[in-house]
Amino acid sequence: MPDVTWTIKGREFIHCNCDYGCPCQFNARPTHGHCHAVAGIEIAEGHHGDTKLDGLQVACVLAWPGAIHEGRGHATPIIDERATPEQREALLRIMSGEDTEPGATFFQVFATTYEKVNDPIFAQIDLEIDVDGRTARLRVPGVIDARGEPILNPVTGQPHQARINLPNGFEYTVAEIGRGWGTATGAIELDLEDSHAHFAHLHMTGSGVVRPTP
Repeated sequence: MPDVTWTIKGREFIHCNCDYGCPCQFNARPTHGHCHAVAGIEIAEGHHGDTKLDGLQVACVLAWPGAIHEGRGHATPIIDERATPEQREALLRIMSGEDTEPGATFFQVFATTYEKVNDPIFAQIDLEIDVDGRTARLRVPGVIDARGEPILNPVTGQPHQARINLPNGFEYTVAEIGRGWGTATGAIELDLEDSHAHFAHLHMTGSGVVRPTP
């Protein structure tokens, strides 16, 4: 068991280069054979040991040359510039999969696939997420500029709603699916256009995702 317990509750916006729905969510190959993504998480409530994390945000830029489980990943973690030194250390430990049971969260699983992790960036993170509305905006000056929107019905032009339910997932239980546009610059350069995005409520600990009570 991890020596330090932690919990985060909040919302996430993930935008990758796959087609809508992202086959990786179903253990299939990524649409284009590789995975590029940006992510933002806003923490409504959280702690790492005695360190409170309420109101902070994190983001990251991610790239793998093949499927995620094949490794050789490249990551840039981004931490809210408002975080204290103690909060920065706590957030980096969570994001790197430390203090977490093996396989329990996507932070820990992804960390095992990284070949290179860049030095963390401490910056202003402008993040807005509406899970039910399937919209988001993620900006980190000089690093990420991304947005998420609903998928539109090609005939009626009306917003289309679709969800992915992963009862045993290591990231979320239910995610709303949309689409996004985004770019990343710096150590990892990405250009994502009209591709998969998902929006979800997060509640996880070092032991895994906390599921809603039936």
